[in-house]
Amino acid sequence: MRTVFLTALLFLAVFAAHASEAAAPTERSWKIDGVERKAMLYIPAKASTETSPLLFAFHGHGGTMRYAARKFGYQTLWPEAIVVYMQGLPTVGALTDPLGLKPGWQSAEGVGGDRDLKFFDAVLATLKREVKVDNKRIFATGHSNGGGFTYMLWAARGDVFAAVAPAAAMAGRSQLKLKPKPALHVAGENDQLVKYAWQERSMAAVRKLNGCDAAGKPWVTSGTSVGTLYPSKTGTPFISVIYPGPHILPDEVFGLIVKFFKEPTAVTTPASVPK
Repeated sequence: MRTVFLTALLFLAVFAAHASEAAAPTERSWKIDGVERKAMLYIPAKASTETSPLLFAFHGHGGTMRYAARKFGYQTLWPEAIVVYMQGLPTVGALTDPLGLKPGWQSAEGVGGDRDLKFFDAVLATLKREVKVDNKRIFATGHSNGGGFTYMLWAARGDVFAAVAPAAAMAGRSQLKLKPKPALHVAGENDQLVKYAWQERSMAAVRKLNGCDAAGKPWVTSGTSVGTLYPSKTGTPFISVIYPGPHILPDEVFGLIVKFFKEPTAVTTPASVPK
């Protein structure tokens, strides 16, 4: 019992230390084709003088940038990184919301006048102008519709990113334009919205694209999530993170995504997961 208590105290201490390091959020606005767009930025103080990694994280359909910041928590898990949570606009959903009343992201390049692609370009340009972005460490991740948008960004702006990590999503039409890149995909075996079988097809396509080994090997297991690494001789490995639950992501996957982004071309089993 004493050991459990001490472990809990240690976890809280580590969490508090990371939380204290996290940058305070700043809300910014951009005008894109006459429409106001917003994003929450977490910019560490050192980013004004030292090159820093940049992570874009996209909420799912019906979500918000504020909810994503609370749920994903990348600014706490990776306080050294510049973390951006962009806000989507009302969007017709491919699987839900046929009237387009809830916020989301364009489903493919060219849809909606590329409103979200233009927004991404504007945010990236602003950050490169105002702080020291490490151009070799720019990443994207997102859940559900945000994961689909991550695939779309991979297709449309692939040269920008060092690695990507879509979750609970499919590549869809974007799959045809993808070029090899280190990638991690998170999927729930009982996803009631984006069926696991659909996601399996996207994952298989990425493994083939990336020239990965046919057989995977254990990567990291955290909570109910099991990571499998598919090495690639060309330096573009693929990692699947599979959990037994539904569409909602378990909390542990966000630490796994950060771990992957910190070493996206690694082909060995990581020693630890960020606390």
